[in-house]
Amino acid sequence: MLDIGAYLDNELTNTTKGRPVVAFVESEDPRIIETALRLPRFLRPVFLCPRERVETILRDKLPHVPDARKSFALRESSFCDISSKPELLEQLAQAAIALPPEQRFVNSIEEARTWVATPAGFGIMATQQGHCDAVVGGAQLSPRSFFRPMLKSLQVDPVAIEAGVIIFPDEHPLGLFLHNILIIGDTGINASAAPEKLAQIAADTCAIARDIIPTSMQETIRGALVSYSHHGADEGPSSNLVGLATELIPSILEKCSANDPRYGTISIDGNVKITMVLNRFAERAYLGRSDAAKFNRGINAIIAPNVDAASLVFQLYSLRYPAARTFGVINGIGFRGVHLPGDVQIEDAVVAVKANLLRLHHVGNWSRTPHDTFFTRPRILTINPGSTSTKVAVFEGEDAVFDEEIEHSSEEMEPYQGQRAVGQFMFRKRLVEQAIHNHGLSIDSFDAVSARGGLLRPIPHGTYAINETMLRDLLSGSDVDHASNLGALIAHAIVRNTNTPAFVVDPIVVDELDDRCRITGIKGIRRRPVSHALSAIATAHRYAHECETFYEHLNLIIAHLGGGISVGAHRKGQLVDVNNAIDGEGPFTPQRSGSLPVGDIICLCFSGKYTKEQLSVLTVGKGGFVDLLGTSDFKTISDLYAAGDPKVSPVFEALSYQIAKWICSLIPAFNGEPVDRILITGGMTRSTHLVKLLEKSCASVGCGISVYPGGIEMVALAQGVLRVLEGREKAREYNPVQPTETS
Repeated sequence: MLDIGAYLDNELTNTTKGRPVVAFVESEDPRIIETALRLPRFLRPVFLCPRERVETILRDKLPHVPDARKSFALRESSFCDISSKPELLEQLAQAAIALPPEQRFVNSIEEARTWVATPAGFGIMATQQGHCDAVVGGAQLSPRSFFRPMLKSLQVDPVAIEAGVIIFPDEHPLGLFLHNILIIGDTGINASAAPEKLAQIAADTCAIARDIIPTSMQETIRGALVSYSHHGADEGPSSNLVGLATELIPSILEKCSANDPRYGTISIDGNVKITMVLNRFAERAYLGRSDAAKFNRGINAIIAPNVDAASLVFQLYSLRYPAARTFGVINGIGFRGVHLPGDVQIEDAVVAVKANLLRLHHVGNWSRTPHDTFFTRPRILTINPGSTSTKVAVFEGEDAVFDEEIEHSSEEMEPYQGQRAVGQFMFRKRLVEQAIHNHGLSIDSFDAVSARGGLLRPIPHGTYAINETMLRDLLSGSDVDHASNLGALIAHAIVRNTNTPAFVVDPIVVDELDDRCRITGIKGIRRRPVSHALSAIATAHRYAHECETFYEHLNLIIAHLGGGISVGAHRKGQLVDVNNAIDGEGPFTPQRSGSLPVGDIICLCFSGKYTKEQLSVLTVGKGGFVDLLGTSDFKTISDLYAAGDPKVSPVFEALSYQIAKWICSLIPAFNGEPVDRILITGGMTRSTHLVKLLEKSCASVGCGISVYPGGIEMVALAQGVLRVLEGREKAREYNPVQPTETS
């Protein structure tokens, strides 16, 4: 049996850009609440009742749902007491009466006001007006109360259909329907079954099948437009109708495939006797007939010109195979509505919403909710200075407005050679301001500014308001200089004369190490962490969100694999052990030597071959791949490894071994508790060869690896501040304890 839920999860995770806002009109039905609890990683739920009412139902009716899932879903949801929104109610009522006659469900403003004051009317019109992206209902409400007004108000295509999807369990006979998946379309929600409409219904039913069934599983979608006579087009009205519709189907499919090449994989046969496609005995009985021979390989879609026949087939199969996943998908309303049957099971309701979301993203090209009525979208400027570039991005809530990397040429950087990074302050600040101006934005349009944290004094992870103490520490300097020190300075200067708050998020000096991790075998040397905390903690939050829980509930080992490598143990929301990546501790990297044998490095120090400065560059800058292979270009090295280069292979495998060794060495940091997951992120994770080696080497840990390729620093900067602005976290004050001498 196809795990349709897992397939949809994977597709939504890999192809979507944000989370649509979805209204659940039956917000006091425990089934609907539990359905919504399973969906926040893909959508933002709106419950049309007070939060207190949902919390009461969770406590009294859904005690089996884990507390972490409840807390997570409630945090990600919005709650709307309709009676407390008089202005919005009036706006929706006026919009309802202003709809074109063919879409209007009410006949007077009084009727409109009464209708939108109900959860169904409110949810439908809130979706119609762009306050929500989709509306879900029908589990308690009759078709007259929800389905029909939804269809009428939201319909955007001349022909609308509701197709039933059945994913059969393994006990269903294989071969009748390809991969045991069947989509049934009918004419039930159309006023007439004219040939033109029936042909369009056939094409739309198969399009739904194409959207739901992965191309990798099945290249071609095969549909059957059935009739109830097998003796030609003149035998009866059904057969005649099907014959006329069949002639129109090729031109419709041609238009569909012109808009989306995926639909070019659809084929539909007409005037097929219904018993033949539903019954293997009938199939054998008709062997030898040309139309029977076509279906020996099975079909995916049945289109019935009679609603009673289609409904009967769907119900019979549902009763015969109660373990099947069954749900409906509506075409023709812009993927803005989900209709649930009154006897819906929670698992089927979840799949129905996910399938609709996937089509909203794939076919509807959803990008963002038109209005921010239920979820605010604060505008956040993010600034990330690097050694040779400055990244600037603007986010509105979770959505990126623009993301730009400003490269700095060697000629531009030459005047600052030999100076501390803060000497570039005015140069970089002007570039940030110019980028903002180029995108038509102004400083006073931002709700907050978020910057990369620099080499501050050690502090716990979190989002920190920039204050005078922080600025003073950045300006006074430290033993290591870095361009990230400019982030807070630029952010503070940009908002100096405004009321806009400025923050840094998870700077590289995040230090939550257990004391046992600091002690070395020399009392004058203590371990100190400097890591890719911003990337690692953002990845942890992302994984927690995918698991519909919290960073604070998980035990994770996270490796950031880039020009530098950080490998950290994150125990229940704290970074309790991690290497000093800036000094090159840990595995070697494309440019850093990694941890070295103590005796050998002491001998090298006193060999007279190197000065202190030369050794520093050899360990950080010209170590790792640069020293071993003559280049730091990881993609080239990965490609050479794939080609079996004898010089590259042992070095590449040594890198993967050292990373895996460092990952596994952190198991004791969890005090005997199991590790929930190993997460790897950063640019090096784009190498499938490296990932496979790591998966093999770390398999004995028993928790598996999740991969998040590339860098996510700009998103991490925005999300850290967003958590503060939305009240999910409190901003921290930078007031670190003064350092003391260690003996």
